[in-house]
Amino acid sequence: MRRSPLPPSLRRVVENLSTLPGIGEKTATRLALAILRWPQQKAKELGRSIAVLHERVNLCSQCFTFSEADPCDICTDPKRDPSVICVVEDPGDIVAIERAGVFRGVYHVLHGAISPMDGIGPEELKIKELLERIDRGAGTDSPVKEVILANSSTAAGEVTASFLSDCLSGKGITVTRIACGIPMGMDIKYADPITLKQAMILRNTVK
Repeated sequence: MRRSPLPPSLRRVVENLSTLPGIGEKTATRLALAILRWPQQKAKELGRSIAVLHERVNLCSQCFTFSEADPCDICTDPKRDPSVICVVEDPGDIVAIERAGVFRGVYHVLHGAISPMDGIGPEELKIKELLERIDRGAGTDSPVKEVILANSSTAAGEVTASFLSDCLSGKGITVTRIACGIPMGMDIKYADPITLKQAMILRNTVK
């Protein structure tokens, strides 16, 4: 086995960074070297900020996003409409939707998608909690009126959306699914078959 030219301490950083999603050894090495070139104080601050993550960040007991407060800032925002819940797979999806600036309801994070091949069934997700949340709101001053399924358009995401739709069918609420199709600026001939299928199914009337 060829010996690494990196010092052991730097090699450990590379190995740890390599475990992050989408980060290979080359990228991890480049990041580790960049951190090494930082002033010592800046590198220490990075280490401290990572160290306190598990101490300060937990799950919101209402929507299950990551938050330092419980309930989270979105759940307690009086300007939000609690009667509309947007269901997402991951807390990162909330960041993307909030960036768009068009949704003023609240969220519910499933923390994954149904994928039997990976051993992930409905029980591993926050589906039971979603149903209980809706039931708790029934009969109150702010019952849930609509659930928006913002699952990804992957096979697992579609299975999850279909499962949720079945679970919610008897709740007396409106269930919608975010539209999926050809993104702005994309040449149609480069679109994959699933994207084209969704674009055709979810086509709109031209006004």
